[in-house]
Amino acid sequence: MKLDEAMAPIEKQDGGAISMSQALGMACALAISCFISFAVIIHILTRAYFVSRDDDLLGGMWAVAATIFVYRESYQQSVRAALSRMAGTLLSFVLCLAYLLIFPFHVWGMAALIGIGTIALTLLGRSEDIITTGITTAVVMVVAGISPQHAWIQPILRLVDTCVGVGVGIASARISLSIASRSNPQPSGA
Repeated sequence: MKLDEAMAPIEKQDGGAISMSQALGMACALAISCFISFAVIIHILTRAYFVSRDDDLLGGMWAVAATIFVYRESYQQSVRAALSRMAGTLLSFVLCLAYLLIFPFHVWGMAALIGIGTIALTLLGRSEDIITTGITTAVVMVVAGISPQHAWIQPILRLVDTCVGVGVGIASARISLSIASRSNPQPSGA
């Protein structure tokens, strides 16, 4: 394969084209953003005397996942993804915190919370957030089962992780996509 063929524009799902340099730029921006999310949340959590090293690492991973979730090809897509991620996380936070303040982890409790979240989101017309809410609920509840002492803190920690990851992802999308648009101006009439 020749270099020209490798550098040729690649078809995107929406029919537009993306060049290898644009793909490389997006990849670098996302990788740097993930590093920043991880570093920020680890820094925040290591300051909390009650958080274990395992919670630090889980928090870093969860912040990275949130950053990846919201970083999209356009700023508007990133904002929509961020709102979806936060809506799903907030519902999971409320459900898990209420449950864990009263009961210890149990697989039936986790399943019930996922079901309740699904019903609530369906009735609210937000079925697109069911996946995020379900995954977040499963992670929070299983981690609460792994670390049952102070299990109620898990929803709070995962909410903080998500907020950091979403914030970094949105900021990164804003910065990197504006840089990309300046370096690749659209022809007039496009």
